[in-house]
Amino acid sequence: MSLKSERRGIHVDQSELLCKKGCGYYGNPAWQGFCSKCWREEYHKARQKQIQEDWELAERLQREEEEAFASSQSSQGAQSLTFSKFEEKKTNEKTRKVTTVKKFFSASSRVGSKKAEIQEAKAPSPSINRQTSIETDRVSKEFIDFLKTFHKTGQEIYKQTKMFLEAMHYKRDLSIEEQSECTQDFYQNVAERMQTRGKVPPERVEKIMDQIEKYIMTRLYKYVFCPETTDDEKKDLAIQKRIRALHWVTPQMLCVPVNEEISEVSDMVVKAITDIIEMDSKRVPRDKLACITKCSKHIFNAIKITKNEPASADDFLPTLIYIVLKGNPPRLQSNIQYITRFCNPSRLMTGEDGYYFTNLCCAVAFIEKLDAQSLNLSQEDFDRYMSGQTSPRKQESENWSPDACLGVKQMYKNLDLLSQLNERQERIMSEAKKLEKDLIEWTDGIAKEVQDIVEKYPLEIKPPNQSLAAIDSENVENDKLPPPLQPQVYAG
Repeated sequence: MSLKSERRGIHVDQSELLCKKGCGYYGNPAWQGFCSKCWREEYHKARQKQIQEDWELAERLQREEEEAFASSQSSQGAQSLTFSKFEEKKTNEKTRKVTTVKKFFSASSRVGSKKAEIQEAKAPSPSINRQTSIETDRVSKEFIDFLKTFHKTGQEIYKQTKMFLEAMHYKRDLSIEEQSECTQDFYQNVAERMQTRGKVPPERVEKIMDQIEKYIMTRLYKYVFCPETTDDEKKDLAIQKRIRALHWVTPQMLCVPVNEEISEVSDMVVKAITDIIEMDSKRVPRDKLACITKCSKHIFNAIKITKNEPASADDFLPTLIYIVLKGNPPRLQSNIQYITRFCNPSRLMTGEDGYYFTNLCCAVAFIEKLDAQSLNLSQEDFDRYMSGQTSPRKQESENWSPDACLGVKQMYKNLDLLSQLNERQERIMSEAKKLEKDLIEWTDGIAKEVQDIVEKYPLEIKPPNQSLAAIDSENVENDKLPPPLQPQVYAG
């Protein structure tokens, strides 16, 4: 499986996806970057180391107890009495639990006894103080009916499972990683006991482990799925926002070999999207994996119908990326983390479920790092598409097939009109801003010219002149002037 192909147009740095151990295989982000084989080796190494440390701790504690016992010989009588009472209480408790388990598997012909068995089977453990749901009751009944066919082995499995659930009830304050480690250890211990002590065939062990996983994870789902102590919800919102921002990515950009104009292929694509969305509604990790597997098989069928030949891994991964982008599954990161933490490890390491789950993790990692180079786009176009300023050119109306949906045609036509209006609006806004800038520059230029002229030719304003006096105002002898001529009338 190659994620870097010039022909396909998808560019991912392979060094970031290869196994950290350097084996050459692709690593799974859910397994800390290791491939399934290397992760299994690392897990066994860590497990053996933990077992060795526990063994050393047990030996040290035993030595300390022996030393403490040797130093308190004087109070041996009182201690023996206390220890005897403790052993008696422990024996009574053990007998009560064994009797309770036997009631579930004993064949009783009395109606009253049968009703008592059903009531006890439905009653929750006293240590788990909560109200069971209908689904939990149904799963519990199915689990008990399934174990009845194994007789003594079934009783032992039921006892271990109930003890594990009671222990997990008191471990809710631990981190989710520690709870995951406890669950994985429980899976491994139960499987090893069935193979070594019970001599159960491997195929039956696998079926029993599936039922155990279904039972315990249905009971623990509400406490361990997307807990508040983790940042799973934050990652869900981030990947959901990222996928919404990439809504413009087309199949051609990803080189997806799927022709959705074929009705059968379009149906397969819809089914694949439905399956990947349905994953969030499941409680059991195995059921979530089954949804991923069904989605992947629909993808392979869609590619096969389009190309008239079996699909390859290089065709499958781009199509899976396209399906995830188109479906935008809810709580995607939480579901991936939940499967990684609490699924039976043998299912993730082998089989088609593990292969498809690894591809889904790679698809999510690719979407998180998607850039312009990955889609063979210029950085300018990529930024415009991401900001929503424009969108890739859609299919022209004359190229549509006669069988294409009229609603889809109208939708793309409206999108083209909106795109044209958007471009026109941007052009008008650009010209308006330019006009505003020119007006400001013209006003500033006129004001500067006026200021320069005023500075060069300053305006001097003179005081107003005095009022003019009469012509003879300075003639002091005006009283000697002859009197003014008067009009006279002559008779004639």
